[in-house]
Amino acid sequence: MYEWIYAVQKLINWVDDHAIENPSLSEISDQVGYSPWYCSEQFHRVAGMTIREYMAKRRLCLAALALRDTDIPITDIAFEYGFSSHQALTRAFRNAYGCAPAAYRKNPVPIPLTVKKIVITPSHYIEQGDVIMSNLAVPNYRIEYIPAHRYLGVYDRRETSKGPVWPGHDCELLCGIVQSITDCHPVVTGHTAGWKWVNGERKYFYGLGVNTDYNGSVPEGFVLTDIIPDSYYIVFNHPPFEYLSENTEVMKRVEELAWNFDPLTLGYEWNETDCQDYQRHYPEIIGYQILRPVKKLNNLA
Repeated sequence: MYEWIYAVQKLINWVDDHAIENPSLSEISDQVGYSPWYCSEQFHRVAGMTIREYMAKRRLCLAALALRDTDIPITDIAFEYGFSSHQALTRAFRNAYGCAPAAYRKNPVPIPLTVKKIVITPSHYIEQGDVIMSNLAVPNYRIEYIPAHRYLGVYDRRETSKGPVWPGHDCELLCGIVQSITDCHPVVTGHTAGWKWVNGERKYFYGLGVNTDYNGSVPEGFVLTDIIPDSYYIVFNHPPFEYLSENTEVMKRVEELAWNFDPLTLGYEWNETDCQDYQRHYPEIIGYQILRPVKKLNNLA
C-alpha cells in the first residue's frame, strides 16, 4: 500500500507539471514503470478519482487562474490549457463553477478550484520508518503587530451544494475556494488558520483574513466575522523544515511552547477575548508559527 501511495504522489507531481500537454495514459504510467491499466486502478484507489478526471480538473484550475490574473484572450487560454475551443472551455467552466469564463473574468467570485492533491502525509512517512530529522531547532518567539481586519473562513463542518467543507488543510474544497480569493489581508493571508476560544476550549478554523471594508462574496459554508481589532501577537516560530519527516515533531515543539507560555514574563496578558489565535503552516517557506494576541498589562502600559 505504501509503495502505491508514493507512486501516486509521483504521478500527481508529474501530471501537475505536464497537465496542459494532455499526456496519454501510457506517458503517465511510464513515470512509475507500471502498465496503464494498473496505474489507473491504483491512482483511483489512492486519489479518489481517475487520472483523467484529476488532469482535467487541474487544467481547468490553471485556466481559471489565467482568466483571473491575466488579460490573455479567452480563446487563447482555452487552447493553452488543453481545451479544443472557446466553447469547450465555457462548457467545462460552467459545469464546474456555475458561470461562464467571461463572466468570471469580469467578476472573479470565489470558486472551488482544484488544488494540487497531496496523498502522502507525515504519518505515512513516519510509519515507513524513513524519518531523518536534520532541520529541527528550538522554537523561538517574537512580537508582531497585526492591523484590524475581518476573517472569512469555516468554523464548523457544513454541507454545501458543492460538497462538505470543514476547517482543515485536508479539505480540498475549502482550500480550493480560499485559493480563488485574491482580496485577502496583507498580514492574515490566504490559508491562515487558527483557533477561537469557546467555553474554555480551542476551536479550529480555516480560511483567510480580509480587510475591514471587504464587500466581496461570502462562499457557502463560510462565515465573515465582525472587525477584529488591531493587536500585538506573540509569534511562536520554528524555521523552515522538511514537511514529511519533520512536521509532527515541529508542530509538537511549537505548540508546547505556545500553549504553555506565560505572557507575564514579557509584561503582557492574553487578548484572546477580542482576537483570535492564528496558525501559519508553510513548512518550506516560513516554517510553522502560532500567533497568540496580547495586550500590555495596565500597570506597565
